[in-house]
Amino acid sequence: MLDPQAELCKDSVFNSFYKEHSDSLYRFMYYRCGNKDRSLDLVQEAFLKIWNKCSEVTFEKAKSYLFSAANNLFLNEVRHDKVVLEYAKIKPISDTTNESPEYIMEENEYMDKLQKAIANLTDGQREVFLLSRMEDKKYSEIAEMLTISVKAVEKRMMGALNALREEFEYFRK
Repeated sequence: MLDPQAELCKDSVFNSFYKEHSDSLYRFMYYRCGNKDRSLDLVQEAFLKIWNKCSEVTFEKAKSYLFSAANNLFLNEVRHDKVVLEYAKIKPISDTTNESPEYIMEENEYMDKLQKAIANLTDGQREVFLLSRMEDKKYSEIAEMLTISVKAVEKRMMGALNALREEFEYFRK
């Protein structure tokens, strides 16, 4: 047993303190997390914390500080793991895809062609088409927004769809 008046910052005192408490702290952390490597890491981090604060921690309270520091490190890791899991649920990893590179390339080419085709529509057709298809507006809502009749909206939409059918053979009947 070490002298209660010993200064923890002395190498010999700290080494004795480490030898006296490292095994019991390791077992405590192993019971808490169930992983040998993680337990050993937590023990090392806790001893590092107490070494960095050796001048502030009295020798009488050193063991309590050591175990509390290790436990807090463990709890912080658990909290971090929970955050990581919650984030993984919210935002799944999208780096991987089941689609072939050819499919992805074709899809990108199709989207470029579609954007060009929409850009080639007249202003009235493009406006009605985008309001209807992208913003899910009803013809009556579009007519009210543009201060035109519903019949004019229908005519512009029909023109837009016909122009797009001409551009894309997939939609031709």
